[in-house]
Order: sequence, then structure tokens, then C-alpha cells
Amino acid sequence: MSSPNDRRYAATHEWVRENQGVLEVGITELAQEQLGDLVFVGDVRVGARLMAGEPAGVVESVKAASDIHAPVSGEIVAFNEALSDDPALINEAAFDTWIFKLRPDDRDELDELLDADDYDATAED
Repeated sequence: MSSPNDRRYAATHEWVRENQGVLEVGITELAQEQLGDLVFVGDVRVGARLMAGEPAGVVESVKAASDIHAPVSGEIVAFNEALSDDPALINEAAFDTWIFKLRPDDRDELDELLDADDYDATAED
């Protein structure tokens, strides 16, 4: 497995990519493979303030449900509405499909996340 180098990763299988001062957050290829065919992505509350590690939403598949966690502390500023109609977009392109956008409280928290090599190494364990 080789995760993209243009983002950071949480041990809980979320990826984070900065885009114009806001963080796009999605789930990794490994996470979507483990979940299987997604049937629901949601429960994301725009305007919610979260601490790093707190649940920000849910992804559900035909075989499991899993929380999506805030990788850093901040405010949710957007939800990818396209996922309401087509959650399988994540199955098709996990690293191209963000779930929510987060305005971070402290950019230094990004340094605590894993880079691609470290994430890939822990995901192989």
C-alpha cells in the first residue's frame, strides 16, 4: 500500500489535506476496503466544534459502521453533500473524496499526525 504524500494521517484511518487554510478530511483506502461497500456517510454537523479524536460523523457499509474522527481540534465548516446521494464515491476514490472540512484551532496539531510512510507502516501491522 502506498498512501499519497500530500497529506497527513490519523491512526484512526482519516487523512487530512490542507486546501486554502481549511483541512479536507476523508478516510483512507485501507479504511474503505475494510468497511466494504458504503451505504451511508453523514451525521456531520457543520458548525460543530470538536477536539482532536472526537467523532465528527459516521460511515456505514453493508457490514459495519464506523465513526469518522476529527484528526485535529477545530470547527467543521462543510460537509460533502455529494456523499448523501452517493456514498460509494469513497469506495471509488477514497483519496480524492473528502467527507468534511475543518478549520483547525491550532495548526501545530497537524505535526502530531502521521506522514504517508509512517501511516503505511502502521497500517501493515
